[in-house]
Amino acid sequence: MDFLESEEIGLLRDTLRKYLAKEVPAAKAEQWDREDRIPAEELRKLGELGMCGLCIPEEYGGTGFNVMAMTAAVEEISRHSIGLGSYFFMCAGYGGLNIAESGSAAQKERLLPLLAAGEIAFSYGLSEPGIGADLGNVATRATRDGDRILINGAKRWTSAASMNQYIYSLVRTGPESDRRRNLSFILIPTDAPGVTVTDLAAMGHNGTPLADVTFDNVELCIDDVVGGEAGWNNGWNVLAGPALEAEKLAPASLALGTAEAAMAEAWEYSQNRVQGGKRICGHQTIRHALVEAKTQLQACRLMLQQAAWLVETRRPSAVATSMAKLFVAERCREVVLSCQQVMGAYGYANGFQMQRYVRDIIAVPIYGGSSTVQKNNIANLLRLPRE
Repeated sequence: MDFLESEEIGLLRDTLRKYLAKEVPAAKAEQWDREDRIPAEELRKLGELGMCGLCIPEEYGGTGFNVMAMTAAVEEISRHSIGLGSYFFMCAGYGGLNIAESGSAAQKERLLPLLAAGEIAFSYGLSEPGIGADLGNVATRATRDGDRILINGAKRWTSAASMNQYIYSLVRTGPESDRRRNLSFILIPTDAPGVTVTDLAAMGHNGTPLADVTFDNVELCIDDVVGGEAGWNNGWNVLAGPALEAEKLAPASLALGTAEAAMAEAWEYSQNRVQGGKRICGHQTIRHALVEAKTQLQACRLMLQQAAWLVETRRPSAVATSMAKLFVAERCREVVLSCQQVMGAYGYANGFQMQRYVRDIIAVPIYGGSSTVQKNNIANLLRLPRE
């Protein structure tokens, strides 16, 4: 692998940095954080920049299967707002990548141009009130009568369901006895009769509010199953496909962008803060803390790039993506907390962005497959014996 990013990704980063510096100042990010909601126009603007189609085929308005570019975009956006970074991935990843990889011909024709334009975004409907990581046990059920489908159940931690147009929902579509076979993904419109969305408050990662969602006799048809007729009872294969590996990189990219922003604020603060007649960047303790943080971020960046390259080139990537999610999320949390300590009380106070970065980063090792889940995945994938 060539560890130098391509010229195209370099141009993408430059474009985003110029755009975000102008369009997403700290005051706007703080407003989204307070209100826990990002206007839909912000996603459309990213679509106008060509960012939302990074994993969508050209014939539908995208640029192809560019996973490295998409992770770079999530990182750059998250330096300004982890909420906007998440919102972007709900369009480019949850939406564009999944439909491009697993959608039916009709779904691709109908949805991919809208996703490439940033006009719509998907929420994930995976976890349930009684189901976390063990998705083979989902209880939300869809029953079928010919082409008619009836959905009943509930989903939890469904990000931005009150903002987005569809919930990309995993449901049980057959007997529980063969739990990994009798599952399907269904695109459930958030405005469909019988869908109720209730936002949940959280301490951070605001802008794309978490929600509880209930489905009460939601009536759809076979065309709403991801992949159409071929997708019925094929949900486990869809879940375990290339899109899953790319999706594990999204939390890592969100974490890296947030940690880089915290690093930049602490680095600048250390040069401006004077104590005892000396800038604190001259004290060895502060210097070592900042250099250690810089080193950790470089390791995170290389690990993330390598995993994204494996996914993009369609090489075996399950171990690398799980390792990247585990390592980058945990290390970036450490980096942000270390940067907060560099700033002392100012890292806890309003007026600086550090308190927002701390609230945002704490959740990243939890969602998208927690650190414990990733450790189990890695051990199983490497066939480590249990006895």
